[in-house]
Amino acid sequence: MRERPKIKDIAVKAGVSVATVSRALADSSLVTAETRQRIRELARELNYRPNVSARNLRTRKSMAVLLVVRDVGNPFYLDVLKGVEATAREAGYSVLMGNTENDPARETEYFNMLRDGHADGMILMTGKLPPGSGSRAGGWSHQPVVVALEMIEGSSLPHVQIDNVGAARAAVEHLISLGHRRIAHISGPVPEPMSLNRREGYRLAMGEADLDIPEGYEVRGNFLLESGQEACRRLFALPEPPTALFVANDEMAYGAVHELRRLGCDVPRDVSIVGFDDLYLSKAFYPPLTTISQPRAEIGRTAMDLLLKILSGEDVDPGDAIVLPTALNIRSSTAPPHGYSGRET
Repeated sequence: MRERPKIKDIAVKAGVSVATVSRALADSSLVTAETRQRIRELARELNYRPNVSARNLRTRKSMAVLLVVRDVGNPFYLDVLKGVEATAREAGYSVLMGNTENDPARETEYFNMLRDGHADGMILMTGKLPPGSGSRAGGWSHQPVVVALEMIEGSSLPHVQIDNVGAARAAVEHLISLGHRRIAHISGPVPEPMSLNRREGYRLAMGEADLDIPEGYEVRGNFLLESGQEACRRLFALPEPPTALFVANDEMAYGAVHELRRLGCDVPRDVSIVGFDDLYLSKAFYPPLTTISQPRAEIGRTAMDLLLKILSGEDVDPGDAIVLPTALNIRSSTAPPHGYSGRET
């Protein structure tokens, strides 16, 4: 079997010392850019792969980061993972994905992996810290953790987010512009900040249009399809059900559409629906879902960039949140109310 190439093989071929090769592969500024490039090309030519275990013993780094999510089965996280991984690989890191399924014990387990050195940093997308850590991040404020999308109220951890209030307001304003007046909201789990912010956007849009929110028009879900079905069932058992729904994520919106079909309602002729996330299935869903699009891959890249800055010792101000843009994608799940003439009655 052919012997695995070593750093000294690159050094001999490049005509430099082993130390220079090691520094070049670590992207050290002590080696000129030209020499670094030449050594990288030789490493690729020789199919050199670093001995990760030996490097980890020397540096006391795992060269791995954790991406921790609520539900690995949710396709929303796939594009985020792609963005994280692309940026991580360029810096020599691998990515481990943690799936909590909202289990506090599993959440604690992943934080312990970070604390015990099995990962060098974490991108957290659950909106929760381990039980007993305190709402203000407590003992975790010094750890290399970046919070992505899911806000943790009072936390001093750096974060990447979108304007949930503004995006939700735009979604409801679209329904109002079509002529809807009876608009209900299926929220995510309350009192989590992301759910509260999307609900606030709904309330702002309704208030600015001088529209009442009848009792029972705000129903709490948990971001899963089944909760969208259950919430829709409750809404359409009301004496005066809504003509439109703003749903806090696409997966619950799918559940709401399924329930409406079971009830004999047509979307959008009888009921219009707007979701949030723009999952790749939303274009192929019937009818194609009007929804808020988030830059998922960019969220992953930005969060990983921020984590790399922390890992390299750069000062990061946690008070300055990085806010990425959203867009309302209008498709076939929204239309004017049935029989609407365009005139106020």
